[in-house]
Amino acid sequence: MAALTADEILQKLKQNQYAPVYFLQGEEPYYIDLISDYIEKHALSEADKGFNQVVMYGKDTDVLTILSQAKRYPMMAERSVVIVKEAQSIPDIEKDNGMKALEAYLQNPLPSTVLVFAFKHKTLDGRKALAKTVNKHAVLLTTKKLYDNQVPAWINNYLKDRKLQVSPKAVQMMAEYIGADLSRLANEIDKLTINLKEGQTIDEKLVQENIGISKDFNIFELQSALINGDALKANRIINYFEANPKANPVIPNLSLLFGFFSKVLTGFFAEDKSDAGIAKALGVNAFFAKDYLNAMRTFGYPRTKQILHYIRVADLQSKGIEGGNMTDADILKELVFKILHPVPQQLPVV
Repeated sequence: MAALTADEILQKLKQNQYAPVYFLQGEEPYYIDLISDYIEKHALSEADKGFNQVVMYGKDTDVLTILSQAKRYPMMAERSVVIVKEAQSIPDIEKDNGMKALEAYLQNPLPSTVLVFAFKHKTLDGRKALAKTVNKHAVLLTTKKLYDNQVPAWINNYLKDRKLQVSPKAVQMMAEYIGADLSRLANEIDKLTINLKEGQTIDEKLVQENIGISKDFNIFELQSALINGDALKANRIINYFEANPKANPVIPNLSLLFGFFSKVLTGFFAEDKSDAGIAKALGVNAFFAKDYLNAMRTFGYPRTKQILHYIRVADLQSKGIEGGNMTDADILKELVFKILHPVPQQLPVV
């Protein structure tokens, strides 16, 4: 069978089209859980699940035990369902005996059984026969982690499917504050949309209220203060971070700053430095192009490189590699001072 996307698989499942074997593998567990959970909830009625549905965990079983369950005929039901969660932990799934047994079953599966392998955070070795047999005889899904620049589009599509609108600023806040962890991202979005009606718009205020981002004291406001050279506002934000360390851990904030200034540096190499050109070069919404252009004008190329070096040093300090006994607040205060007070160029000695 050809490898399918998660949406293609879910569409068939919603049409009650079930295949004998699903092999869900890859780095991104969100879609693996989404599909296996759908099958667990919908493939059988509640009355039929007691005798015809088995959920197993990879570390607690082996291939032969799984196949013995898969070979059982359903009892007074259309199908039986066997779901193997954490299938990457099956001790013999990539050993000779386990692979041979599974290959044999895949070539002639019991049509009345739906067998699901949730093989997370890795993939089968594509050089081995099992991977080729899975590709030929099972419904195969291989997931990959999203790149950071793909997250905003994912958020937009996720909300579009739910017939909701979202402002560009709200998308940026969710993408940068939560990141590319799709399971967490979907969970946070579901929480903030639970009371919304079709057609409503998610704005930055709603994101702030539901995802724990302070309206005035957050990493995005800190970026703005740095671009505008507002030392007073920047230090107020750092003081807020110091007073609320659990809500504002230093390492994620440094990561966000590094990502922002990395894009600023990339902007200097864009041939087209219009709003549209910068947005395309950086893979961001055109709404935010002006932020990067302002940063480019404020800092310039040499200083932006210097700032990235400062952030790398701060990251080492936050991990105890440099900086001795500096607190997280000390690290951020020093970083902000360096960003706002450029080191003057040394004149050559005559």
